[in-house]
Amino acid sequence: MGAESEVAAQPQSLAPDADRRMELSLRRLRPRLEEAFRAEPDADPALWDAFSDRLDRHFPALFGPLVALYGDRYDFFFHLERVLLLALRSWLDRPADLRELDARREADPAWFQSERMIGAVAYVDRLAGDLAGLRTRLPYLRELGVTYLHLMPLFKVPAANSDGGYAVSSYRDVHPAFGTMAQLADLATDLRREGISLALDFVFNHTSDEHAWAGQLLAGADPDDEEASAYLTFPDRTLPDAYGRTLRDIFPATRPGSFTYRPDLGRWVWTTFYSFQWDLNYANPTVFWRMAGEMLFLANRGVEVLRLDAVAFVWKRMGTASESLPEAHLVVRAYNVLLRLAAPALLFKSEAIVHPDEVASYIAPDECQLSYNPLLMALLWEALATRRATLLRQSLAERLRIAPGCAWINYVRGHDDIGWTFDDGDAAAVGINGYDHRRFLNAFYTGRFPGSFARGLPFQENPRTGDARISGTTASLAGLEKALAEEGPAEVDLAVGRILLLHAVTLAVGGIPVLYLGDELATTNDYGYRDEGDKVDDSRWVHRPKFDWDRAARRDDPTTIEGRVSTGLRRLIAARRAHPAFGGNRTEVVDPGNDHVFAFVRRRGGDRVLVLANLTEAPQNVAANQLRVHGLAYAFADLVTDTPTTPDPDAGLTLAPYQVAWLVPGSPTGER
Repeated sequence: MGAESEVAAQPQSLAPDADRRMELSLRRLRPRLEEAFRAEPDADPALWDAFSDRLDRHFPALFGPLVALYGDRYDFFFHLERVLLLALRSWLDRPADLRELDARREADPAWFQSERMIGAVAYVDRLAGDLAGLRTRLPYLRELGVTYLHLMPLFKVPAANSDGGYAVSSYRDVHPAFGTMAQLADLATDLRREGISLALDFVFNHTSDEHAWAGQLLAGADPDDEEASAYLTFPDRTLPDAYGRTLRDIFPATRPGSFTYRPDLGRWVWTTFYSFQWDLNYANPTVFWRMAGEMLFLANRGVEVLRLDAVAFVWKRMGTASESLPEAHLVVRAYNVLLRLAAPALLFKSEAIVHPDEVASYIAPDECQLSYNPLLMALLWEALATRRATLLRQSLAERLRIAPGCAWINYVRGHDDIGWTFDDGDAAAVGINGYDHRRFLNAFYTGRFPGSFARGLPFQENPRTGDARISGTTASLAGLEKALAEEGPAEVDLAVGRILLLHAVTLAVGGIPVLYLGDELATTNDYGYRDEGDKVDDSRWVHRPKFDWDRAARRDDPTTIEGRVSTGLRRLIAARRAHPAFGGNRTEVVDPGNDHVFAFVRRRGGDRVLVLANLTEAPQNVAANQLRVHGLAYAFADLVTDTPTTPDPDAGLTLAPYQVAWLVPGSPTGER
């Protein structure tokens, strides 16, 4: 719609008689919903009973956010009824096997907190060519122990200006080069049979300018007609300039500003990221309804997790940064309730690369049950560069704690760049200047700092400010590329140690560990992207190489680097899956008395594991009394090596360079 007036006001508070209003609304709406159900051919009464029961349980949680977002509109109840009818029809259309999955998930809502959860992420084309090829690679995923597979954007996008798949032209069509929506649904079924949950990106802050909804406007639809216009557009610069005074530029070096003039539209369009990505206007309830339909469509194709892309940006308000506003949380909560009504098996995963304290604000059972843990990822790399755990320990001591019923997604690196998102207050508390430290880390991981082992590339580097983010595969950032090209076997050993240390920590800390496929083979940077015209200016493609199946064939050969890393990682995965303490999200960061060692305790029920990670290329000692205090024992078994460990009362325990120990009191237990 047009935006001649302010996009949104503060959320409206519920009236004092909110409960009565809610009950009256449901009483009036239920007969209309039941009438719609009975109009369906061959309607199964059991389906209505299930939906009606969920409606009783969840309607209050839906009514509250929707009233806060849209309750001051004259047509509020029209939109409320339309949303509920959408949920009902989606439930009736849901395949029987997915309804059975819903029942299992409702009976076991903590299923994703199991120690057996192992995640993997990949681009369809880079891993297997297309969806048909991916189905032939399921045995490889099974061998790794994968139970959660996140496929990077695979929906239809423009031939050019696709932003790596994040400029979606249709949420109901797979990009033709990858296959069809029917093939995606079949793949989801196959994955489910293997015990693997399918996760996809849901880009819901914006669409491509080639989406059909954008086409309506470009074809002459009235921008002030809410049914026809899904975007934020403006006739002149008055409001864009007013909003722009408090907005930050996402790509200041290459694309300053958040608005784009479209001569073919004769209007300015809100474009937070790129000029070809048009921001949706969630202040328009028709947009909420439309996107709910896309979400539920994907749920009925077997998707079990949706990653909510750019979740912090979905609501705009004059005079603010239009990031992480209260309304953004209300939108997600309302969508969450719709899923409880129509597709209870589906979970949300937040993607909010913002201040660490804001990341946690999206994590709740009624909002996003899963969330990326960018702070852990960034600070593990920081700790390897400094060889010290001080900032890592300071930052995570409290921030790893999240609500019961939720889980972190822990990762060494992803498809995106690495940004140094730590809190400057945390840095100052351990004597670090945040600005200077980020410049050091950028220099270190681009190999510009003397003595650096890393071989990364800068992304979105700003020479004026020194700001940048880092691109590179795990192996190249951990020193393997440099060791192979410039050094020797000793440095290769150290690089392999760093790679396995990073994975050992993410496998042990609370949450779901996720592996970028290819890292298990110690894949180094692929500079071939320089020859691909549409990628040459985006250094992130250096860490998105095509999966090398010839190298994968060497994964069991201990004389190869691929074999050393792959077998080491699979051994860690097996140890995690065998020990209940690695389930759940409870993690206690502790001080082992040595700043070169990162330490934490995992507890679940009566099971306990003390994790120690030596962040340096030199042996490090942990005193015996520290092990007793944090491990609650004098003798231990190391789950990593499957051997007993009894620290010397005087000498304590010495960790070899980059060694990680998972210590349990007594002897190893569980299957190996």
